[in-house]
Amino acid sequence: MATADRPTRGYTATKDQLTTRLRRIEGQVRGIERMVEDDRYCIDVLTQISAIQAALDKVALGLLDGHVRHCVQEGTEAGKSEEMTTELMASVGRLLRRG
Repeated sequence: MATADRPTRGYTATKDQLTTRLRRIEGQVRGIERMVEDDRYCIDVLTQISAIQAALDKVALGLLDGHVRHCVQEGTEAGKSEEMTTELMASVGRLLRRG
């Protein structure tokens, strides 16, 4: 629910799930730090990095979905369709330009 202090965002309904997933990812990152400190095999570390990237991609896709279903829809209704589409595509472009 939107309040004067906190507007409704596309992820508001799933905020608890999102927070839980991000905390899990944070724990995975700390695990990689321990792996490096313990001189673990390079491929094992890279495998864990790949798993974190996949988890972050899943978070990003969920955020994009919420953004399209809420924010873009709301912007379109307010006559900002072109602006919202440009912003969305720029965001997708940034997500795809890793590495």
